[in-house]
Amino acid sequence: MEDKKTEIYTAGKELFSTKGFKDTNVSDITKRAGVAVGTFYNYYPSKEKLFMEIYIDENARHKKYLLDTVDLAGDPLSVVKEITALNVRGMQADPILRQWFDPHVSAKLERLFREEDGLDSVDFFYDIFLDLVKRWQDEGKMRSDIDSEMIMMLFAAVINIDLHKEEIGTQYFPQLLEYMLDFLMKGLTEGAK
Repeated sequence: MEDKKTEIYTAGKELFSTKGFKDTNVSDITKRAGVAVGTFYNYYPSKEKLFMEIYIDENARHKKYLLDTVDLAGDPLSVVKEITALNVRGMQADPILRQWFDPHVSAKLERLFREEDGLDSVDFFYDIFLDLVKRWQDEGKMRSDIDSEMIMMLFAAVINIDLHKEEIGTQYFPQLLEYMLDFLMKGLTEGAK
């Protein structure tokens, strides 16, 4: 039975990657997977749930890639800028992750991501980054008068503007994120010691 679920997952990933979330339907997925429509619903209650499972997996894979790619021993501003730039570029390059920026479906995907506790899948990223902030504080590279957990919440606040990119305007979003992180990092690192 797991083979059928894997076939559905793989077919869905292929179709979402080529046709996009909006233009893929359950019938397309089941034809590609070679299973009946009813079989699809044995594993997933909707195409949205399948997509979100795929999206969450891709997002976690991408975050692991970031941690493996970026030199975390660099100065805080460089590390955060590099992670942010690689994250945005990677999300725009990956056909699954890019759906997050599609104005026709982004609000729906953001809602599903929250409902599915998508952030739980990248808890490892938070934990590693929290340790990094603590190290920077110990080394005098980041303000130590602000609790490390509060600093993480400042990052979370900036990152959560992602959930409001429609209101902000998707054309402004990547640049806005870069500016906000730049201002935040300068405030956290200038005069640290």
